[in-house]
Amino acid sequence: MAEDITLEERIQNSITRVAKVVFPTNINHHATLFGGTALAWMDEISFITATRFCHKPLVTVSTEKINFNTPIPSGTIVELIGKVSRIGRTSLTVDVAVYLEHMYAEGRTQVISGQFNFVTVNDEGRPVPLF
Repeated sequence: MAEDITLEERIQNSITRVAKVVFPTNINHHATLFGGTALAWMDEISFITATRFCHKPLVTVSTEKINFNTPIPSGTIVELIGKVSRIGRTSLTVDVAVYLEHMYAEGRTQVISGQFNFVTVNDEGRPVPLF
């Protein structure tokens, strides 16, 4: 880890935010976002966050505490925010929060939360230290 950047600065610099529109191609028969699509988006955001944090090859090893609190209707905006929450020797955890925004109304609501665990790996897929 670079001497001139603190761990907290590294965490802050790696926070990732992405906004997406829920289009009809992403919905189920209830006209709400497919849960699997939401999970894929969350995994992608968590991977980007983790990579920005350590700048090493990593793999997702597990997910935890995925809570779907509210259905996300077609035609809405979601914002996904990833932030590193735990740092180990070879692993780290990224918390992802998903917020729902209606296009023509103020405000937003957190509708999904989850944790994604990653391990840094070498070319043979073996764990290596984060720093």
